[in-house]
Amino acid sequence: MTVRAFTEADRPFLRTLFLAARKANWHWLDGSDWQLEDFDRVTLGERILVAEHDGHRTGFAALLPADNFLHSLFVDPACQGQGIGSELLEAVQAGFTSTGALKCLKANDRALAFYQRHGWQVISSGEGEQGEYLLLHYVL
Repeated sequence: MTVRAFTEADRPFLRTLFLAARKANWHWLDGSDWQLEDFDRVTLGERILVAEHDGHRTGFAALLPADNFLHSLFVDPACQGQGIGSELLEAVQAGFTSTGALKCLKANDRALAFYQRHGWQVISSGEGEQGEYLLLHYVL
């Protein structure tokens, strides 16, 4: 598997992956209004890394490098549990210049456990449009 920089040729597939992953994993939210174009809005202005295996895109991470902030990390539901998220996260963390940060929806138990297994610590909590979230930090 490789992790590489996003190209425009990735956009159609990553739109589909983003929609499918949210529907598969965010079961507590009403996704009836979600659209393929949500990917464009959510990742606008962000650096995107793409995980690829044997020519197939399997996941992506979107981040704000200047802020050391991981905004999104999604893996194709058909490929989850294969280490793809870990490789993406390691690639993101390798680019941090200081303490990394991310927000994880509190209801997303699986993602929270994933980040904590990788050394992320819960710092605080807040409320957003999708519900309560936890702010996590990763110290280099």
